Amino acid sequence: MAAITAALVGELRAKTDAPMMECKKALTEAEGDMARAEEILRVKLGSKASKASSRVTAEGVVAAYIAGGEGALVEVNCETDFVTKNDDFIAFANVIAKLVAEKNPADVAALAALPLDGKTVEEKRTELIGRIGENMSIRRFARFATSGKLVSYLHGTRIGVVVEFEGAEEQVAKDVAMHIAAMKPVALSSDQVPADLIEKERNVAVLKAAESGKPADIVAKMVDGSVQKYLKEVSLFNQPFVKNDKQTVEQMLKATNTVVKAFSMFVVGEGIEKKQDDFAAEVAAQVAAAKQAQ
Repeated sequence: MAAITAALVGELRAKTDAPMMECKKALTEAEGDMARAEEILRVKLGSKASKASSRVTAEGVVAAYIAGGEGALVEVNCETDFVTKNDDFIAFANVIAKLVAEKNPADVAALAALPLDGKTVEEKRTELIGRIGENMSIRRFARFATSGKLVSYLHGTRIGVVVEFEGAEEQVAKDVAMHIAAMKPVALSSDQVPADLIEKERNVAVLKAAESGKPADIVAKMVDGSVQKYLKEVSLFNQPFVKNDKQTVEQMLKATNTVVKAFSMFVVGEGIEKKQDDFAAEVAAQVAAAKQAQ
């Protein structure tokens, strides 16, 4: 059996980026055969990824990439806030954003199949899960391709915005991106607010207005008023500008000869139901399982 030297372990680690002890164990099992050790690691790391795959990924980071008129915004999720500070995890998210901008995948499945450093994105994701020990997922992305201009704004790593605009002042567009991160509009204008959101707001307004006991015609006006108020609150152009609430975003843009054509905003974990662990219940379940096994 070949001696498992530090140099051999280091060589395997350089090839696979797996933890040092995992490399040593794989080389020992493979009796020093490098190719076989690589295969053993792929199986072991894949097994770790498989075990992690059912766990909820509600934490994560948002990454952005812009090169000329092409850009992308991506959300990559993990299980805990601790991993969001991991350099390898952050680097993976940044690479994915660049890949989306350059390759224009149709969806997340197509993105997962793209080549990355001699492997596929999915294979690299699986390797990263094996190394770090947490489930990770590429949740969503938005891609831009325009003859205009793009700017991005990241509020830490949890909120990301990309804005497509036309105009001479890039700082104005950056201010708009910061405004979007703070005020979270859902559309550029009132007529672009999704119908399902409007219907949800209308249903809430109907219930509230019905409690007033007023005549039907008055109730109808109250409902319409509530919906119109909501539309102004969630449409970018109608919102008071955060840096000067005496004017709307639309007024500010006109004053600076800037046109915002589109935007995307991702907030990490938005809409994902986080699992609330009940430690006492988990212990009780384990005790019950142990009794049944006796």
